[in-house]
Amino acid sequence: MNTPRNFQDALDNAGLRPLRRAAVSWLQVNLGRKCNQACTHCHVDASPARTEMMDAKTVDRVLQILEENPGIGQIDLTGGAPELNVHFKRMVKRARSLDRRVIDRCNLTILSEPGQEELAEFLAEHKVEVVASLPCYTQDNVDKQRGKGVFARSIDGLRRLNALGYGQPGTGLKLDLVYNPGGAFLPGPQAALQSDYKSRLMDEHGIVFNELLTITNMPIKRFARDLARQGKTQEYMDLLLQAFNPATVEGLMCRHLVSVDWQGKLYDCDFNQMLEMPIPGRERTIWELEVGALDGAAVAVDDHCFGCTAGAGSSCGGALA
Repeated sequence: MNTPRNFQDALDNAGLRPLRRAAVSWLQVNLGRKCNQACTHCHVDASPARTEMMDAKTVDRVLQILEENPGIGQIDLTGGAPELNVHFKRMVKRARSLDRRVIDRCNLTILSEPGQEELAEFLAEHKVEVVASLPCYTQDNVDKQRGKGVFARSIDGLRRLNALGYGQPGTGLKLDLVYNPGGAFLPGPQAALQSDYKSRLMDEHGIVFNELLTITNMPIKRFARDLARQGKTQEYMDLLLQAFNPATVEGLMCRHLVSVDWQGKLYDCDFNQMLEMPIPGRERTIWELEVGALDGAAVAVDDHCFGCTAGAGSSCGGALA
């Protein structure tokens, strides 16, 4: 077998090229780039200084697509901090009224921001699934990656969610945590890390949660610049290439979702969105979207895709294999 030079070669060697879509079941919506944090690993380049936000017209169209396509079973709200968009609650209410699964990609510290005092209760009332970023269970590692004081505020946020029933058996309020490495290395085994997280967070903070999702740091935007500053770009790319796992390809999120940016432009995944790699064929927008027409369509790929196929794989839903 030839040594792959790029992601297309890796797919060829595995007999998996071209990478094509299955039916769309998942709509992921970036509500804006504004965030109350500026994390070192952020592939979105989100920060408090960003101003990009999805407007009411685009939100309405997203909800129309959801209403017209019952095969889309879940809507995944992300950012930035998606909760900072003024249309966030309206979007949640409408999606839940359509009996869709709603996921909020929450950074936990947003729960204690001024003006967000009732956010946790709102999420619980509408049974929104919370996927919360917590890159480690120790203060030093979290604060190094996410900023001073973030760990303490994150723990407070988790306690508040637990008090409302999140992560507790029988409540139906799902609370998952997200781990991503603190540097240029792959996540450890998801099951083992989940066990460590559960025991440490319970023993030290009395916190419970449902599942831990491991996500590989993607070599784009802020993390890519950090790699370049350290002179580790090629080393990290070689690591991802050498760890390519064909067993992850079937479950890649780009095969099942449509990613919508704050302007309504469409992409195969959140990472392609940040690299401005549109769905192949032509640049598409939410106003032109015909969901069924994407079945079997080719997926736009490049070498950053090794980040999703290395080791046990990585997606917004955690490990793949």
